[in-house]
Amino acid sequence: MRYMTEQEIETFEPDAMIRPDLAIERARYVIDQAGYWSANQQMGRRWAVACVALEITQRCNLDCTLCYLSENSEAVRDLPLEEVFRRIDLIHRHFGENTDVQVTGGEPTLRRHDELLAIVRRIRALGMRPTLMTNGIRATRPLLERLAQAGLVDVAFHVDTTQRRKGYADEAALNEIRRAYLERSQGLPLLVIFNTTVHQGNFHEVPDLVRFFGGHAGAVRTASFQLAADTGRGMRRERGAAITPESVAKQIEIGAGISINFLASLVGHPACTRYGMCLEAGGKLFDALDDPGFVARTLCATAHLDLQRNDSRFMAKRLLGWLAANPAYLSPALAWAGKKVWAMRSSLIAAKGRLRTISFVIHNFMGSRTLERDRIDACVFKVMTAHGPLSMCLHNAKRDRFILQPVRFHTSAGEGFWQPLSGEVTPSCESPGNMLPERKGMKYLKGRSKQQALEQRHE
Repeated sequence: MRYMTEQEIETFEPDAMIRPDLAIERARYVIDQAGYWSANQQMGRRWAVACVALEITQRCNLDCTLCYLSENSEAVRDLPLEEVFRRIDLIHRHFGENTDVQVTGGEPTLRRHDELLAIVRRIRALGMRPTLMTNGIRATRPLLERLAQAGLVDVAFHVDTTQRRKGYADEAALNEIRRAYLERSQGLPLLVIFNTTVHQGNFHEVPDLVRFFGGHAGAVRTASFQLAADTGRGMRRERGAAITPESVAKQIEIGAGISINFLASLVGHPACTRYGMCLEAGGKLFDALDDPGFVARTLCATAHLDLQRNDSRFMAKRLLGWLAANPAYLSPALAWAGKKVWAMRSSLIAAKGRLRTISFVIHNFMGSRTLERDRIDACVFKVMTAHGPLSMCLHNAKRDRFILQPVRFHTSAGEGFWQPLSGEVTPSCESPGNMLPERKGMKYLKGRSKQQALEQRHE
């Protein structure tokens, strides 16, 4: 396997602008070139990109042992709101309506909350779907209520042992925080996602985590397991040979107590992302995608439908309306449902007919020195830069190039350049190479640089 060279990484540029209707054709082309176009593929059929990250701050209130931010991130000022709006508009121009936009950072709740609300409103006003990516510390109930009113669709809580939260020694202990976050979100029109970084210290706990998430199916709509990657400023960067998409999938199956087909519904390159969905009734999980042929036919036939995932009634009405208009699909759908009901009959009786769903996602991020070109080309997880969308893994590999680059800015006095380290607007663009932050004390230090500074103090 040949990895991208430093020169290739440095010269690789964000995607060029094309119309949203052509973006999906480009997505189909690149996934076909990678060898993974099929009837079960969502990329290039349902969407051109699975999600786009909108980084609204580089600051964070945690210091994770595995962190994709750079050593200089903490010194970078928050992007001006006008520039954030411009990047939202860029996402819309590239990918169009119904694009999933992850409002992230850093920790996005560190921004002024009036600005955070304005960002969510802007995304929703363009017909896109905003998700808040947060560690939850500042995502209070009142803030979540206001964000939901502004149009937030999902909230993704990142909770795991890499965050070194005081008093929580393992993932089992952190379930206390997960329960608190579920209670905080209860009753709001938000889909709740939990993100977990999988590393050598918690790999053995994945089955128990799956049991926890499965026990809260419905309240938890997606459990995302993100494999550790050798990138960013984190201190413990080695994943370990035992942690692979296949081994994590096996751990998920152990926790679920069933086999799960992670390849029936493909989300781009299978080396990057695996997706499985389960039905829950009476405390038991059942694989919802165990018939790949039915999944493929349904995916191909309904790719054009806009299914508002945070409105189950709307989704049900839309699907029933589609079946009424396409009776040829009614018989296969009834046959599939009949098999499921029969297989789940005892659990459905115990649950008094109540059925919930939960999805499991595996994200296999690449290290900054082990980037594979076909996976970068077929990336479904982009970051919106000042010049266009770029693969998240590639963005992490050269993050400083983007976050330290002065941003062209228009003011009442004319054109200027916003300087990321001072927050000032100047008449000229200074070289980023001359703008590295001056280190004073521990203020801007996190990750490896902070650890090194602490070690020097004790020498």
